[in-house]
Amino acid sequence: MARKEDKNDIFSTGIGGRYKITNRMSVNAEYYYTPTEQISYDFNQPLSLGLDIETGGHVFQLHFSNAKAFFDSGFITETQGKWELGDIYFCVGISMVFTIKKSETFKE
Repeated sequence: MARKEDKNDIFSTGIGGRYKITNRMSVNAEYYYTPTEQISYDFNQPLSLGLDIETGGHVFQLHFSNAKAFFDSGFITETQGKWELGDIYFCVGISMVFTIKKSETFKE
């Protein structure tokens, strides 16, 4: 996709938000805007909506986006999907918390 005349560094700005529904569940949104004149090929601005579910040590993340990739260079400058055309991709992520040293704030 990238051409020789494209710069390695581009300017992009993003905004995200999180709204806690319960102590263990939240709704998330994220949007990035990249001025199109910086890049020689067509792409769309990425928008992602998600749901995080905490289960005590694990966080399950369910995300819907018009971007196929979930790494920076893939979703900020290479998004091809359009929400209005139904180009919606689904991603599931799982985060786990590992504790190596017992925290002093935990009580026996």
